[in-house]
Amino acid sequence: MNLSSLALARADAGRPVRTALIGAGKFGSMFLAQVPHIAGLQVTHIADLDPDRARAACRAVGWTQERIAATVFVEDGLAVAQSGAEVVIEATGAPEAGLNHARAALDAGQHVVMVNVEADVLAGPVLAAQARAAGLVYSMAYGDQPALVAEMVDWARAAGFSVAAAGKGTKYLPAYHHVTPDGVWPHYGLTSEEAAAAGMNPQMFNSFLDGTKSAIEMSAIANACGLDVPASGLQFPPCGVDDLAQVLRPRSVGGQLDGEGVVEVVSSLERDGRPVFRDLRWGVYVILKAQNDYAAACFRQYGLPTDATGHYAAMYKPFHLIGMELSVSVLSAALRGEPTGATRAWRGDAVAVAKKDLKAGEMLDGEGGYTVWGKACPASHSARQALLPIGLAHKVRLRRDIPIGQILSMDDVELDEIPDRRTPAARDACRGVGGCLGCTGWRLRSGRFGPQRSACLKIRT
Repeated sequence: MNLSSLALARADAGRPVRTALIGAGKFGSMFLAQVPHIAGLQVTHIADLDPDRARAACRAVGWTQERIAATVFVEDGLAVAQSGAEVVIEATGAPEAGLNHARAALDAGQHVVMVNVEADVLAGPVLAAQARAAGLVYSMAYGDQPALVAEMVDWARAAGFSVAAAGKGTKYLPAYHHVTPDGVWPHYGLTSEEAAAAGMNPQMFNSFLDGTKSAIEMSAIANACGLDVPASGLQFPPCGVDDLAQVLRPRSVGGQLDGEGVVEVVSSLERDGRPVFRDLRWGVYVILKAQNDYAAACFRQYGLPTDATGHYAAMYKPFHLIGMELSVSVLSAALRGEPTGATRAWRGDAVAVAKKDLKAGEMLDGEGGYTVWGKACPASHSARQALLPIGLAHKVRLRRDIPIGQILSMDDVELDEIPDRRTPAARDACRGVGGCLGCTGWRLRSGRFGPQRSACLKIRT
């Protein structure tokens, strides 16, 4: 609760927290809009595939020409590893690029704030382990829902409560799994022209709609908080804030969840399309379980929304401000040496499911595209079945026909040959990039995340 004071002290000392940003899209732009108003924070470098577009973004969010002129704009995100920044923000949304950038920044002794949840779910445990070993911070991005949920879970546990469930709200109907970028904007109440004028990427926003982003974010929360992903995937029960505690409890006591200690997403729409009363579309929640009758009585006395038994209660935050809150992560990393949420174990995975009947030879187009959507599943199941992560389902070719609705496996696509995992050479290659993802059995290969995803291929051990 003293980050602003710590940052002000750095400003008074003439040592602002030097920060580099990779990716000046919507998330990055929202962060940039706040930077001029935060004492003790300075963005020194901005990397974007189109530096002129990044400069335009800075002008659009109110940067002065003097501030723009004092900032280094580059095309290559790897260049920020030599920028001298204290903190590097990875906000590209591209898994392969994000892993390369994060690794380069950590190698150079810089803290990393990983906005790129896609990359975090793919290989976050390895990057987090590397950071801890080097005395650096690898952090989720505050303002994005996974970090906000991680904060609520930590608060609940620090206060002595059991966490029955945690997650977020979204707009969901089962039919959304098959929406493509061509049909995304009417679901947001926008025309394609309005979306283009606002700099909104149709494939990225389609990933929010088709369930992929929810799968990725819930997997990230599970990995950071030690929670479980439902065995059958997210159910997206329709639920408003008044009913969170009633719905998000185990079936054994009348709820809709398989058990306790799980992640779940609630929908702002009933299955027939009617809006849910007092929905949580833009927010996050945690379901607390009282450890005894006295605590349950306190829930009631102090007005928490509870279930019928009084032992389950909901705490929620109705909104999140995405990039406008990102500076909390940057300052926490630099001034406290603490992440605002960080991957600790591989418990959840987001795997690729066919959006339509796919043909052998067809090229997959990844998150939010025309070919696949992402489904959350337990990491142990993903490992056992060698399922294809959504983060690897981009620009890879199918080996065989896949019917609509089928989960893809690693064998269904053309990837680099995976070496025999039993050989010493394979094990050494895994150790060379920071260690094992966990005893469930995935490891990374080589030192770089190259064009053929050689380092992203998950090898069962």
